[in-house]
Amino acid sequence: MWTCKNLWKKLVPLARSSSTLCRQNARGVLFNNERRLPLVPQAHMSSGTPGSGGDNNLYYLLVGATCVGGGFYAYRTIKGDKERYQERINEIASRPNKVVPEQPITEAPGEQAAETPQEIAPVTEDAPVETPEVTPIVEARESVVEPAPEESVGTPDADPVVKSEPTPVAGSLPAETAELQTTTETESAAEPATVAPAEVPASTPVEFPSHAPYLLIGGGTASFAAARSIRARDPGARVLIITDEPDLPYMRPPLSKELWFSDDPSVVDTLRFKQWNGKERSIYFQPPSFYVSPQDLEKVENGGVAVLTGKKVVHMDVRGNKVTLSDDTEISYDKCLIATGGIPRNLQVIERAGEEVTKRTTLFRKVEDFKALDKVSRDTKSITIIGGGFLGSELACALGRRSADSDLEVIQMFPEKGNMGKVLPEYLSNWTTAKVKSEGVAVITEALVKAVSFKDGKVEIKLKDGRVVKTDHIVAAVGLEPSVELAKSAGLEVDSDFGGFRVNAELQARSNIWVAGDAACFYDIRLGRRRVEHHDHAVVSGRLAGENMTGANKPYWHQSMFWSDLGPDVGYEAIGIVDSSLPTVGVFAKATAKDTPKAATEKSGTGIRSESETEGTASSPVASSTPEPPPVPEQKDNYGKGVIFYLRDKVVVGIILWNVFNRMPVARKIIKDGEEHADLNEVAKLFNIHDD
Repeated sequence: MWTCKNLWKKLVPLARSSSTLCRQNARGVLFNNERRLPLVPQAHMSSGTPGSGGDNNLYYLLVGATCVGGGFYAYRTIKGDKERYQERINEIASRPNKVVPEQPITEAPGEQAAETPQEIAPVTEDAPVETPEVTPIVEARESVVEPAPEESVGTPDADPVVKSEPTPVAGSLPAETAELQTTTETESAAEPATVAPAEVPASTPVEFPSHAPYLLIGGGTASFAAARSIRARDPGARVLIITDEPDLPYMRPPLSKELWFSDDPSVVDTLRFKQWNGKERSIYFQPPSFYVSPQDLEKVENGGVAVLTGKKVVHMDVRGNKVTLSDDTEISYDKCLIATGGIPRNLQVIERAGEEVTKRTTLFRKVEDFKALDKVSRDTKSITIIGGGFLGSELACALGRRSADSDLEVIQMFPEKGNMGKVLPEYLSNWTTAKVKSEGVAVITEALVKAVSFKDGKVEIKLKDGRVVKTDHIVAAVGLEPSVELAKSAGLEVDSDFGGFRVNAELQARSNIWVAGDAACFYDIRLGRRRVEHHDHAVVSGRLAGENMTGANKPYWHQSMFWSDLGPDVGYEAIGIVDSSLPTVGVFAKATAKDTPKAATEKSGTGIRSESETEGTASSPVASSTPEPPPVPEQKDNYGKGVIFYLRDKVVVGIILWNVFNRMPVARKIIKDGEEHADLNEVAKLFNIHDD
């Protein structure tokens, strides 16, 4: 029918122009001869001579042929539309579990051409599955709707088949049709068992709000710290956390530390651990009762914090202030925090080694990884840890302790000369390596992995110097890759040097978007552009981002600390830039029984030392303008406790407190002051390392 209309629209201008030309020719002859045109004899019709009636006859012939052709085309088109319409009805009737009238609907005269197959979908699909008593209602509605198609009765979240756009046809929807529509919706809601998962009834509550004033992407430490900060400054705030993990926000450090030293065989289920001081706690920041359910977030009177687990944000529309989840659900926001953390790196030689090697490799990061590695350590005979940094050394010591009560062989290999060789000065790195070996770990230094394969039921690791290591399982602890997948859709900048989302000193990427935690490459007003991957930084940056989301506008200057424990007897805390390539000065003293990680938690009552760490009041260290840096101290056989200063341009930019605890405010003030010091031995006295 639409084709006929288009053809007619094209022929009308042609016919009008031909008629106009003919009339103009007739007027010209009349005016020139001052008399009426004589009828041209029939014998001259075919001559076509000027001034004859041939043009008029040609016009009549053209119009007549057009009318005949148009009528024939319209007949063929209408007939074809009717056949396609009948085929559509038959196809719908053949669908399984659908109630469809066996006879086609009777159309009113002249209205069949205006019908489209899409109008039938809401009528047949809306009928409940296998509900005979509803069938008469559906049939009645069909007979009423035909003259004037009704609007879609599907909900916004319903299956796309249910939705349809109304066809603009003259006439209005009868009142009785609306009543039938309401009746059908009620019947559908009363039969939830027959509704497909994608066809959610209108009465079913949504799982999460469509809008969140504060939207936090990521369910780690940074997000939880931001939520707590937002609620502290805005008590009625409504905060929604979206995480792709199935767990509520939890702390990650115990996964590689205290949980491994628990005597409780059910620790993998309870995720509760004893701190070094003997007190017990859970890895979760708060119990489930602390949080508001996502569907109630918009209803609660005083706001709250809701966590949407198992959902991943895949797209950000920064102009529309909304995000899209992996299931195509959209959630709008007023202010947004990106705290997506990072993804554990893997070695390319492992990725290329094949499926047998891949399924025998653990990338340690989440609760699931801890549970999986715990099971592996009890079921296999040999585990090799690749990586000599914080995580690799902590896991090596933890598994080494476990090997004392079993036949488990624990091997650690890394390309540096000693454990944590990129952080600690060489003499302290060598001492740390000896400490790890004493825990029952076979340490292989200066090991560059060339190839990995699976042979004879073992994973075979070939090193570039020709050495071969055979093991049952590999733990790859070779660093973290910041998760910046949202950068492209959000139009956010990723730092080319440090990685992560590039933000300013207020941790702001856009006017209403902030970034915190491992994924933030921020500007430190004391130390310049940085990116930090530690628990305390997640706490500090998340707290600062939350404050700034509520209007604080504070710059990042509070230096976060990080710590690592090599078992319950050796631990250290660090702050600032700690890089073994920088000049260092170490001041050490003899340790006592109080100088251990066990003693570090006695006063705080928490397993996370940074939670009790405060700004504190520290006395100003002795300042000096002497340009020469102090000499590197002589190496000693035993480094019980001490302080290591890291220098850049003769100014202290980093500090490690080795078995010295609860002195972080002093270290923070030294870095904040940014002054040169003539004698760092005097500065070390501020940490009371010589006290018994």
